Amino acid sequence: MTRRHVVVMLATSYPRFPGDTVGTFMEPIAKGIAARGHAVHMVLPWHPRLERGPVEDGVHFHPFTYAPVASLNVFGYAAALREDVHLRGAAYLAAPLALAASWRAARRVAREVGATLLHGHWLVPSGVVVTLATRTLPTVISLHGSDVYVAERHAAARAAARAALRRVDWLTACSDDLRDRAVALGADPARATTIPYGVDVDRFRPDPDARAATRAALEAGAGDVVLFTAGRFVRKKGFEYLIDAVASLAPRWPGLRLVLAGGGDLDGELRARVQARGIADRVRFPGVLAQGDVAAYLAAADIAVMPSVHDDAGNVDGLPNTVMEALASGTPLVATTVGGIPSVVTDGRTGTLVPERDSGALSAAVERWLADPAARARVGRAARDEALRLRTWDRVADQFEAVYDRASDRAGKPAC
Repeated sequence: MTRRHVVVMLATSYPRFPGDTVGTFMEPIAKGIAARGHAVHMVLPWHPRLERGPVEDGVHFHPFTYAPVASLNVFGYAAALREDVHLRGAAYLAAPLALAASWRAARRVAREVGATLLHGHWLVPSGVVVTLATRTLPTVISLHGSDVYVAERHAAARAAARAALRRVDWLTACSDDLRDRAVALGADPARATTIPYGVDVDRFRPDPDARAATRAALEAGAGDVVLFTAGRFVRKKGFEYLIDAVASLAPRWPGLRLVLAGGGDLDGELRARVQARGIADRVRFPGVLAQGDVAAYLAAADIAVMPSVHDDAGNVDGLPNTVMEALASGTPLVATTVGGIPSVVTDGRTGTLVPERDSGALSAAVERWLADPAARARVGRAARDEALRLRTWDRVADQFEAVYDRASDRAGKPAC
C-alpha cells in the first residue's frame, strides 16, 4: 500500500449489533478497509438498537440523531420501504430531517478527522449527500440495489441521483446490472467499477458437526433432503415460486424439506401459500437468523435456492448475501439469472441458473440434483474453491483501495 486514506463513510444501514442481519455486507467492507491501514469513520443514523462502541476493529462510529419523536426513527436500516418498493408514510416526514442531519454530520466528521475521501453507500440518499458535503475532497459512491430502483422510479430522487453521478469521482456497484443502470442514469462508464460482495469463508464453510446438529434439530434423517433459502420476505426474493416448486416435487420426493428463513411484510402471505399448497409439514420458518445460524443451516442443507426476481415494480436484488454464503459453504446452489447472480455463479460449474418467475424450472433444476448426489458434491467443491480464490472480503478491500486511489487521482487530491 503506497497511500493511506482517511475515509468518512456515510451509510443508512449497518449491522446494529453483532450478529444483526441488517446491512451485513457493510461491516466487512468497513473493517476490511480499516485492516489495510486506512482510517475509517462510519457516519450512521441513530437507531434505538444501535449497539456499537466508539471504535471496533479500526472502524470509528459517528451516529447522528435526526428525529424529534421516536415514531420518526424510520430512516435507514431497511425501515423506510414497505415490501422494498413503497416508501412508508413516516419516511416522507423523516427524510428531510435525516438528509439535513446526515449532511451536517458528514461535514463535521470530515473536518474533525482530517478526511481525505468521502464514501457514500447507496446512491440515494448517501451518495447524493457526500457529493453535496464537499467541493474539495474525492468522493466515491457504492450502489447496493434498491437505491438505484428509487432513483429510477421517483422524479426528485432521479434528479438528485443524476447530479450526484455527474459530480462523483468514482462509482462502484455490486453487480454489472446495477452499474449499467447507473450509467443509464448518467454515470460515466469510465469511472464505474463492479465490485461483487465478498464472503466470510471461515464462517461459511463445510462443517460436519454443524450439519449433524442442525439436521438433528430439523428431525431430518439420512434419507431426507433439505433445501435452504433466506432473505427478507419481499417480492423481489421470489420465495412464492420456490414454495410452488417444492409443492410440485413433494409427491415424488417424500423426504424433501424446505427451510425458509427470514421475515418481513409478506410473512403471512408466504405461510398461507405453504398451507394452501399442502406442504405445511415440509416447510420450516425459523425466522430471521443470525449469521452464525445461517452458516449452520447452509452446512446442513443439501441444496440452497435463491429464486430472486424482478418484482412487479421492477425492483431487483443487487447481489443476495445468501448466494455468496452458499458458494463459500460448498452447498450446491440453484438460483435465477437476475441482478448480480450470473456474475458470481457459473451455470453448470459452481451452481445452476434458471429463468426467473419459473417454478417449473426451479423444480426441474432441484430434481436433477436430487437424483445425482455426485454432481451436487462436485459443484459444491468447485463453488467453495472459487470462493476461496476470488470471493474473500480481503480481495474486496483490495479493490476498494484501488478505487480510492483512482478517485483521489481524478480529484487531484492525493491521500497522505
